[in-house]
Amino acid sequence: MKDSTLDPATASFREIVPAGDWWIHEIKKGQTFRIVDLEGNQAADTLFFSAADPTERYSADRTIQEQAALYLTAGTRLMSTGGNVLLEITADTCGRHDTLGGACSRESNTMRYAHDKECMHACRDSFIRGAQEWQIELTKRDLTCNINFFMNVPVTPAGELRFADGISAPGRYVEMVAHMDVICLISNCPQLNNPCNGWNPTPIEVLIFD
Repeated sequence: MKDSTLDPATASFREIVPAGDWWIHEIKKGQTFRIVDLEGNQAADTLFFSAADPTERYSADRTIQEQAALYLTAGTRLMSTGGNVLLEITADTCGRHDTLGGACSRESNTMRYAHDKECMHACRDSFIRGAQEWQIELTKRDLTCNINFFMNVPVTPAGELRFADGISAPGRYVEMVAHMDVICLISNCPQLNNPCNGWNPTPIEVLIFD
């Protein structure tokens, strides 16, 4: 883990993202972006797109290959589908972040939990709403693997994924510097069917430093 040297009071932008809500914003090249887990044990499902060409976006497989590790932490370079660096994680007080578990959807809630969960709000719905707000031409087919900041998804020796209780805590954060102009789309996960949010979705805070 690595602490940041930046003072939140100097941020040029600060906003609270309520539990279950979405957030979308452009982060300029050279700016530093921080996500804060305000109450602990919250999952922040996140996508990054090139602002110049949104068809170039975060790539889980290129990121894993680049660092030869499954989890994200300080020093990780977030790679794009074009093989370019979108952002680099420069500070992290959580320790690791998931890039395999994906985003919950109404369909996956039905498959994993019960048919009566289909009506529950899900991250993929938030991604679509956020993209519509920013006027990006995206459909569900365009929503590829995302980052789950603060989420704990252990991988078993057999290669299976487990959605486990979080390892974050109140006030922990992850911070990254943009290597190009990027659009950040977050679904502050509303999931109530597994322990990724401690069964209680809570707000996060986002900050941008010039």
